[in-house]
Order: sequence, then C-alpha cells, then structure tokens
Amino acid sequence: MKDDVFGLPVSLETAEGLSAWNATQLGFLAHAASTPGDLAKLLEAEPHFALGHAVKGMFFLLLARAELTATAREAFAEARKRAAAVSVSERERLYITALERWIDGSPSGAVDAMEAVLAATPEDALAMKLSHAIRFTLGDAAGMRASVERVLPAYGADHAARGYLLGCHAFTLEETGAYEQAEITGRQALWTAPNDAWGLHAVAHVYDMTGRAQSGLKWLEGREAAWAHCNNFRYHVWWHKALMHLDQGDIDRVLALYDEQIRADKTDDYRDISNGASLLMRLELEGVDVGDRWEEMAEISAKRTQDGCLIFADLHYLMALMRGGDTDNGAAMLVRIARDAKLGEGEIAARMSAPGFDAAAGLTAFSEARFEVAFTHLERARDTLQLAGGSHAQRDVFERITIDAGLRAGYIDAAERLLCQRQIRRAGSEDAYTASRRDLIAAARGGSGARTMPAQ
Repeated sequence: MKDDVFGLPVSLETAEGLSAWNATQLGFLAHAASTPGDLAKLLEAEPHFALGHAVKGMFFLLLARAELTATAREAFAEARKRAAAVSVSERERLYITALERWIDGSPSGAVDAMEAVLAATPEDALAMKLSHAIRFTLGDAAGMRASVERVLPAYGADHAARGYLLGCHAFTLEETGAYEQAEITGRQALWTAPNDAWGLHAVAHVYDMTGRAQSGLKWLEGREAAWAHCNNFRYHVWWHKALMHLDQGDIDRVLALYDEQIRADKTDDYRDISNGASLLMRLELEGVDVGDRWEEMAEISAKRTQDGCLIFADLHYLMALMRGGDTDNGAAMLVRIARDAKLGEGEIAARMSAPGFDAAAGLTAFSEARFEVAFTHLERARDTLQLAGGSHAQRDVFERITIDAGLRAGYIDAAERLLCQRQIRRAGSEDAYTASRRDLIAAARGGSGARTMPAQ
C-alpha cells in the first residue's frame, strides 16, 4: 500500500504506478490531454489495480457514446476480478460499485457511491470531481454545489487539489445564481492552480450570465496557458470567447474562432458537436449566413442517431442534422427519441421523455419553419430542460430558439414573457440578444403583428 498525492492509501506497489496514478488524478482535475496516457501507464505498470480499472470505466461512460458501454463493462469485469484476487479497501470497492450502477442505467446511483466515498474521505478529490461531472450530465446544479460545500473544510492550503475544488465550487455557485461569489471563487481557483481551466471557465460563465461580454474577453485575454494543456475542453473555452464576441456583434471574429479553434479539429465528441452546433444556431438566429459549416457536423451526427446515451448530446446531433439538411436522419432520430421516451427504462429514458421528446420535436419543427408547432413543443420542454444536463450558457441556445419561434409564430406576448424570464435568470442584465428581441417585439406591436396563442 502507498499513499497518493492526496494522502490516501491505495493498493499500489511500485513508484512508477504511484506516479502514473497521481498524474491521472491531477490530469482529470485539470482536464489535461495527457490523462488517458497516464491511466494507460498506470494499468501497464500495475494491472492488478482494481481502482484504476473502475476509474477507466467511468471515464469511458463520461464520453456518452453507446459503443463505449461495452468497453466500460470490460473495465468493470476487470476491476471486479482484480478486487476479488487482492485485498482492497471499502473506498476502492465503492468506486467499483459506482461503475456497476452507472452501467446498469443509474448515474445517480453512481453519484451516491461517490458521495459515500466522500463521507468517509472528503479529501478524495477524484471522487469529488467524478460526482461533480456525473451530476453535471444530470443537470443537478444544487447537488453539485452541496457536494462541493460538504467537503470544503477538508481542503486546506496544503491540499494538492485545493485550486481544482475551488474551480468546481465557482462553477456550482454560478449555476445556482451566486454570481458575485462565483467570480471571486473562480479567480481564487486560478491563482491557486494556474492550469485550472474549469475555474477559469466558471468565471467566463459569470460574465456570460451577467451580460458583461467585454469584461469576459479581458478575463480570457492572456490566460490561454490555463487551457492550452486541455483535452477537447479547450474547444469549449474558445466557444465561450466566441459567445462574447457574438454579443459584441463581431461576427467575423466569431466565424474565425469557429474555423480556427472550435472546429479546427473535426472531432466527433458530443461536447465538440454541441459547441459547434449551438454557436452556428446562434449565428443563424441573428441572420448570419454560416455557409456550409453545418454539413461536416451533420455527417458526423448521422452516425450517432441511435446513440441514446445522453439527451443533451442527442439534441445537438439533431440540430446539426436538421440545419445541415439531413432531414431523413433527423426524422429517424426523432423517431428513436420518441421510442426511447415511451419504451425505455431508467434515468436516461426518463430524460428522453422530458424534456427530450418535446425539445427534439420543437427543434425539428423550427428547422421546417413550422413555428407554431415548434413553440408549443419547446415551451413545454422548458420546465424540465435543466434535466438534459449542461450549463445555463449551453442550454441558452434552446431558450433563444423558443423565443424566436414565438416571435416568428406571432405569439408576441408569450415570447416577451419568456424573454423577461430569461433576463431575470441572467441577473437582470440585458445582453445583445435581449435588446434586439425587445426591438422586434416593439416593431411587431407597432405593426399589429401580435397573435393570441390557441388554448392548449
């Protein structure tokens, strides 16, 4: 047994194995591109390490790809076999339990197992980050915040993960509306851990939600080193910068960032597709011709129509298909989501049902210029949209589409109501989107363009 970088005992025997395990944990906290390689080194050096196999399985499940479920199952089988052959701690067994529950369709069960780890060893930063990451996919902002705040006292100035914990805390504060505290905490996170891209991006979220795009650009400017080491998360930070330029009306810069950073690598990770699709959709809502940029993402998304691992991913695949003109695959995907919503079981199927089906039907109708139908479905999905996962900033594209569907359908009062609700959620700030839609509403009323919505 050896103690890891957080002072926790682990069933490792070699210095090489311990070094790789510490690098894996710190890399995961920092969203480092090197993390998969470090994990591979660990399991090569110490193939008996059950905890390493369990973590490998959870890393694969976080990618939300149907074909990787089998790989996660293999990792679980290996973890269970290794745990049976050697003496492992209760903490390590809980990681294996978390993986098993998640594979069986209960990500919240996996969270419970991670919380059991944290109840006994709150200084376990890996468990903290895994709980945080899974809750994020479930849209559980309040749970993320509560989890981090329960373990905060265990992270003194000498804890190797203190900066990363502060970054997670900053993000949860922002997602629960404590914007001022989130900005302060996020800055502290980056001071403590200069490569904490999650904390840096939490502050970017604050600027987005409070309508301070210019300040956000100043925050990111010159801090590229904080996300240069990242895996595909670096594309997401560039996406935030593009949103700020969009709010400033600098369309040429937005398109340049899209081409040179956000989609420079034509990856098929769902998070990268969501970055690209949501940005192009925002541009099109502002009347920008995005050229043929949809086509490459539609081609990738056509291969993911039967995934069904995460409704957040599915909605962005569907958006890319419909906007890219692949209506056949878009229709097939809508049918699959409807089927999963009706016949599926477990937490994922529940989210396919609500908000999944209405959100998907609304996106499809919007792309087909059936704006009344689109608004009906999208407004119905709003109450449960957070369950799709993602952040407020990421889900805002659906809010914008809903409002624009209402405006195009002539439901001016309803669109204004949603616009006001959006503004309240964003600390009362008026960003460029809000200002332009208020102008459209005023013009519609001046021209008697308002219609009354039919009774539902």
